[in-house]
Amino acid sequence: MSTFSGFSNPIHHTQGQMAMPGILGGLGPLAHIEFERRLLAKNSERGACRDQDHPIWLLMSASNIPDRTLSLSGQVEDCTPWLVRYARLLERAGVNFLVVPCNTAHAFYDRVQPQIDIPWLHLMKYTSQHIVETYPQVKRVGILATDGTLRTELYTQSLLEVGLTPVAPPLNSAMQKQVMQAIYHPEWGIKAAGIWISEPTLEVLRQSVIWMKKQGAELIIAGCTELSVGLARLENLPLPWVDPLDVAADVTLDLAFGTRKLRSGVAA
Repeated sequence: MSTFSGFSNPIHHTQGQMAMPGILGGLGPLAHIEFERRLLAKNSERGACRDQDHPIWLLMSASNIPDRTLSLSGQVEDCTPWLVRYARLLERAGVNFLVVPCNTAHAFYDRVQPQIDIPWLHLMKYTSQHIVETYPQVKRVGILATDGTLRTELYTQSLLEVGLTPVAPPLNSAMQKQVMQAIYHPEWGIKAAGIWISEPTLEVLRQSVIWMKKQGAELIIAGCTELSVGLARLENLPLPWVDPLDVAADVTLDLAFGTRKLRSGVAA
């Protein structure tokens, strides 16, 4: 039996859980909802069939954190103190590691991680390693993401570190502007539409995958949670795609149940 002692009355878990995840969500709100859905689905694939088979996790839906892409461009305030504040709240509540489903938020990783005492799982590094292990024949990987994620080269650097070649629309290109519209358009973008995905968004995503294939990409990363949701609604795409939320869900479950260990701030 595992005991989590972050609260005044320790939490006991009787199903072999060894560590408790903390999810920093609300960035946007659909991100953590989708991530939790993936956690449940992945754990069910592993044999979970009742409530008590799923791990305990804590969620902080911090929807008041400034937009990450706008923060990176200097249009709104720095997200760093906001991320630190909420990460510390989860830490004090007793979580053992942090998962942030928002891709662009990882641009603040190097500023936040030194200010907290629990490891923040780095989505890009795990996703890049997953591609190497699962698709050993793939060499060129397309990145669909926000301007903020592309500008800070989060996936570009992680892919290069494992010997893969990144492919992405240039910033300010017509293609990238369309991808941003699919995420942010005030009427039909995914952030505005909630759980409903509009036809214009689906068409943009389909065309973006076609564009990636023409550039020589062999695989696509959905480098934004909203894009993960949108791509999941499409069938018969010309390229396979990897969802970082699925990768993060598997790592989270491995850590929660002790099949991976946290070592020096990373999962071994």
